[in-house]
Amino acid sequence: MSTLDLIVRLTAALGIGLLVGLERGWQSRDEEAGRRAAGFRTFALSGLLGGAAALLGSLTDPIVVGFVFVGYLAVFAAFHWIEAQADGNFSVTGVVAGGLTFVLGAIAVLGDLLIASAAAVAMTLLLALREQLHRWVASLTWQEIRAVLTLLAMSFLLLPILPRTPLDPWGVLNLFDIWLYAILIAAISFGGYVAVRVFGDRLGVLMAALAGGLASSTAVTVTLARLGREHPGSARLLSAGILVAGVVMAARVGIVAVAIQPALLAVLGPPMIALGGVLAAGAAALLLTAGAGAHQQPRLEITNPLALGTALRLAAFIALVIVAAELAHRFVGTGAVLAVAAVSGIADVDAVTVSMAGQAGGGVGAETAGLAILVAVAVNTLSKAAIAAATGGQRIGLQVAAVSLTALLAAALCWIFLA
Repeated sequence: MSTLDLIVRLTAALGIGLLVGLERGWQSRDEEAGRRAAGFRTFALSGLLGGAAALLGSLTDPIVVGFVFVGYLAVFAAFHWIEAQADGNFSVTGVVAGGLTFVLGAIAVLGDLLIASAAAVAMTLLLALREQLHRWVASLTWQEIRAVLTLLAMSFLLLPILPRTPLDPWGVLNLFDIWLYAILIAAISFGGYVAVRVFGDRLGVLMAALAGGLASSTAVTVTLARLGREHPGSARLLSAGILVAGVVMAARVGIVAVAIQPALLAVLGPPMIALGGVLAAGAAALLLTAGAGAHQQPRLEITNPLALGTALRLAAFIALVIVAAELAHRFVGTGAVLAVAAVSGIADVDAVTVSMAGQAGGGVGAETAGLAILVAVAVNTLSKAAIAAATGGQRIGLQVAAVSLTALLAAALCWIFLA
């Protein structure tokens, strides 16, 4: 290791300590100087101490790092114990953070610098989001936690034993891929579900639409449209929220499809960007001209997407769409595949997305798969415009439909131009 490389690594070890110390020092900023067991400087020195111990161990014996760590942790824990006795705060988080800062400083010198830095950022985020994480845990019910644990257990226990080869005569029904796709979609939706549960009652229409769009853009449409019927003066704002949920849906579909089959980027990229761009522009125009109601706080009713029954239904629907699309392609042609996508898009655009993306590299082809996904998105977008009109009334229905049709026209023009 050259002298320059060593200086860089020791600086990184100090930087790790400074990063963690910044958060720890800010948390204890109101305490008097000298009454804190560890603050900004202590954590900075902890990271540097870990790096220096690692360097010393590399020059002498690796066991030196262990002895220095044990001694450091003993002193650190002792001072925290004294502080806890005085303040009545018996949290062990500070001790764990100090020990981890030391270890990451050592890794920065002897191991992968990028991993050490990434772990330090992750630790700092966990420390900084203490209140939000506690609020999130408190907002979840035991039934929701149990559903998550059950599904995680089934995934980690079931995935390794599921066959990775197709079981059907047509060679498309891969149980491993189907369950993996279902978990992927459910996990993305669960992120939005958690955001709605934690922040939904405290956020306005647009933020609720952003969070809810990850979980279910249809649920967002129904909720905001109902509000529109109750508050006609807020029609523009609520229509903007529905369109924002559509933008999130389009982005989610594009990201999932490309993650499964990167070849779809060239096919789906421009039309989906055009669709999302026009929806976003329409939402912005409605928002700028919206009147009262900017502080409305909708309550989005979204079921837990990680519930076992929900995940199993999604997996079954994905399998159904995969088989139907393959049979349609083999025995009828491309038009039948698009018909399957259109019908499926009324109920769930995610199932079409993962099934078509999974088959894009096979017999269906990237162009046909991309067009099928776009057809499903188009049908889903039109169905939500119909829901908005039926639930929210003529004003919201016309606003959402006008922008949605313009967005679909822009996407279609992109597709035709590329073709």
